[in-house]
Amino acid sequence: MASYRTKPAATKGMPTGIPYIIGNEAAERFSFYGMKAVLVTFMVSHLMGPDGALATMSESRAKFWTHFFVFAVYFTPLLGSFLSDVFWGKYKTIMILSVVYCLGHFALALDETRVGLFVGLGLIALGAGGIKPCVSAHVGDQFGRSNQFRLARVFAWFYFSINAGAVIAQALTPKLLVNVGPWAAFGLPGVLMVLATIMFWMGRNTFVHIPPAGWTHFKNDFIEHGWSIIRRLGLLYFFGVSMFWALFDQTATAWVLQAQDMDRVVLGYELEPGQLLAVNPFLVLLFIPLFNYVIYPFAERFVKVTPLRKMGTGLFLAVTSFVVCAFIESRIAAGETPTIWWQVFAYVLLTAAEILVSITALEFAYTQAPNRLKSVVMCLYLVSVAVGNLLPMAVNLFMENPDGTTKLTGVQYYLFFVWAMLGAAILFALLARRYLPRDFVQEEDESDKDLEAEVEMH
Repeated sequence: MASYRTKPAATKGMPTGIPYIIGNEAAERFSFYGMKAVLVTFMVSHLMGPDGALATMSESRAKFWTHFFVFAVYFTPLLGSFLSDVFWGKYKTIMILSVVYCLGHFALALDETRVGLFVGLGLIALGAGGIKPCVSAHVGDQFGRSNQFRLARVFAWFYFSINAGAVIAQALTPKLLVNVGPWAAFGLPGVLMVLATIMFWMGRNTFVHIPPAGWTHFKNDFIEHGWSIIRRLGLLYFFGVSMFWALFDQTATAWVLQAQDMDRVVLGYELEPGQLLAVNPFLVLLFIPLFNYVIYPFAERFVKVTPLRKMGTGLFLAVTSFVVCAFIESRIAAGETPTIWWQVFAYVLLTAAEILVSITALEFAYTQAPNRLKSVVMCLYLVSVAVGNLLPMAVNLFMENPDGTTKLTGVQYYLFFVWAMLGAAILFALLARRYLPRDFVQEEDESDKDLEAEVEMH
């Protein structure tokens, strides 16, 4: 560790390690979203028993396990952040848990039974969840006060890389599942995760490596700043942002199953239900520059665009996406076969909400975190995703009938989440009015500032 830079350079330029992080994130997100895109379909159509015969799950049970898996992925960051901030540092934590992540993918690819499913998902939840708070905090660690102004835009492009990987994966892996088999649909994401790990290792000499605080410093910082930040920011994230994720993550479950009953022919080509998931990351790639260069500057003419206002607006916008889904479900219940373009419209609304909520919450959590507690406080954002998945998980578990159907069916299911999201958005707006933001960024290496000044003089 001694040979690595431990403070960001005092420069207004872009940190040199950013391309390695962006490349790593694109490949890692390909692996995660590629696997997730076929997960519910695999469980209801392809899952095998020990005897080699089909042993599939009901739709409600498959939705339950998918949401439980997502819950685990966004709850294990608590472990990863603790290991990072106290013992290993972010780089070492990411490298070790990335290997665990790779093993999870290959367990899914090599064993199509429940044993392979649960072993694979368990390893992925530990690996993917463990590195999540470290990677996003590692991005912020590359910046000091001199180039802090670039941080919001870099987090946007970091999010862009997430969706660049996701859009390719979600368009490709559902076809691999149908045309080749589960081993290919799960194996390809595993290969991409190996590439992601290699990409991150290649950047080791260019990164800023913030040393772990150690238990004593961690405890003192947590007592002085951490608990206060977690308490105040946690209220916003758990009572507002969590409900957004309760809706958003149903694109991989309820929306995929809804798409099975819709007309999915586009330009003469019939889409697989799981391929519709690619609409979201594709729209993100379009919306990030649209919001950064058009919508936010235009809105600034009339009102100050703050992170809390962005998130609040996004929460209300998310309500409308499920209103559209409720309309689709009413048409299906009436015996019609609605065009898939209605679900695309719902994706447009939900993706716009995602830009406002998710990217902003990611950046905001980093800036509110004390410097030696970055990974731990970033967990508030990630655990809010876990908490959000508890609601649809509970609905699908406790509303299931003995025959595998659910008591909360059709339009009722979607309207339940419409009203829940509306209530959460109102509560978030009330809490946000009382929140006073504080900014924390890493200290700079002053020797770089002296060197930069000397170069400018010449």
